[in-house]
Amino acid sequence: MGAMRPPPVPFVYKLVIAVLLPFSHLLTKRTWRGREHLPAGGAFVAAANHISNLDFLCVAHLLVRWARPPKVLAKDSLFRAPVVGAAMRGMGMISVARRTAQAAGALTDARAAVDRGEVVLIYPEGTVTRDPDVWPMLGRPGAARLALETGAPLIPVAQWGAQRLLPYHSKRVRVCPRTKVQVAVGPPIDLSDLAAWDDRAAAARVGTERLMRTLTEMVGELRSETPPAEPYDQFARKDPV
Repeated sequence: MGAMRPPPVPFVYKLVIAVLLPFSHLLTKRTWRGREHLPAGGAFVAAANHISNLDFLCVAHLLVRWARPPKVLAKDSLFRAPVVGAAMRGMGMISVARRTAQAAGALTDARAAVDRGEVVLIYPEGTVTRDPDVWPMLGRPGAARLALETGAPLIPVAQWGAQRLLPYHSKRVRVCPRTKVQVAVGPPIDLSDLAAWDDRAAAARVGTERLMRTLTEMVGELRSETPPAEPYDQFARKDPV
């Protein structure tokens, strides 16, 4: 996909960055690596593992500093919140009506963002991981499908540490001491052999498997641990997501 000049960053987005980045500096000690894997220009799809309701601070912080402010796919309930919803809409974030017939519309909006030359951030698990040991779960095909349909690079972004900043199901943010977080960017997922498949759904599934396997291996490197042989299957367990 050819490089193009992205649209201007909305004023509301600039304002939120000005507020949240100092907050991120205050709460976290950051270790970032893999800048060389981020495209120098043009659109791309960033796909990250999901470990905390605050981990967007860690991934978005890196993308803002190293690439461009991303458009994030986020659950629609956030857009209905009085203050947060107004900010999300003003920033041009993309609402996802999970588990509804309208969910596919989010990919239409995401594709439009990619076509404008923007960075789109997707959490392919669709929710904070339910794996008891906080490993990545099975992924949904949206990120791979978006990359295949647009030709934009699919960039894996692994993170670790934000689950200590705000554990899942907790409402108490750890303020002190600052939480150590690690974020690593990997090389683009190779989807070249899938682009010509007639069965686009099957191609997206295979691409998603590659993406989640890569993310899990990257998280294992961040944790200095061996990942599980099989990912947690939140669909088979009928976990509330």
